[in-house]
Amino acid sequence: MVRVMVSGACGKMGRSVLNAVQQDPQLELVGAVDLNAGSDIGDLIGIPKTGITVQADLVEAIVSAKPDVLVDFTKPSVVFSNACIALKHRVSPVIGTTGLSDEHKAEIKNLAEKNDTAAFIAPNFAIGAILMMKMAKEAAKYMPHVEIIELHHDNKLDAPSGTALGTVEMIREVRKSMQQGNPDEFEKVAGARGANVDGIHIHSVRLPGYVAHQEVIFGGLGQTLTIRHDSINRDSFMPGVVLACKKVKGLQGLVIGLENLLD
Repeated sequence: MVRVMVSGACGKMGRSVLNAVQQDPQLELVGAVDLNAGSDIGDLIGIPKTGITVQADLVEAIVSAKPDVLVDFTKPSVVFSNACIALKHRVSPVIGTTGLSDEHKAEIKNLAEKNDTAAFIAPNFAIGAILMMKMAKEAAKYMPHVEIIELHHDNKLDAPSGTALGTVEMIREVRKSMQQGNPDEFEKVAGARGANVDGIHIHSVRLPGYVAHQEVIFGGLGQTLTIRHDSINRDSFMPGVVLACKKVKGLQGLVIGLENLLD
């Protein structure tokens, strides 16, 4: 049994993780952390009371519950601190919160190696999203002109999304930096062409009604190709989260991307 604690337990993603962990026979839910402390986790996910109360202090929760894994779906402003606390207590963080800087990732990697405790970060836990990224990488070999539109709910804090940036990184492995569009183009309104990473434009949409969606659009002579993934609800992320909880202890250092866990 893998002992799992959830940070950000009272949020929408946190509650979905609590439910997924509770239902998996190979995982044991041993603790939950959130600023909105005090509730029994059973009350959060609609099951009988479990005797496990949401705590506010992560250190106290880890010391008392002794988890193997900390699943973090919190905010960009606190995820780095949470990951460092977990690693210092030899608990493996499984991070779904996006917004970590390269410097933070480097520090997490150093702490993971120093404490001989693996850490895992996924820009997206949906299996379909990983397939979308893989297909985009393959398509970019033959159609290098590409733009990305990512669409999320209006409570998402960071932009572009981690999935969009992860897609760009995979495309950059097979496509050189290049300028797209007319070299004399100009923006009548700043930001109209979106973010620009090595010539790849990323457009972020934030509206109520969306969960997590992305399309990668390729253009060629007389043709276009669109690869799109849609997460209709948060259940789409749970198989990936559960898989990461089960596999993270077999990893070394910092591993980024669910594709690295797929057989």
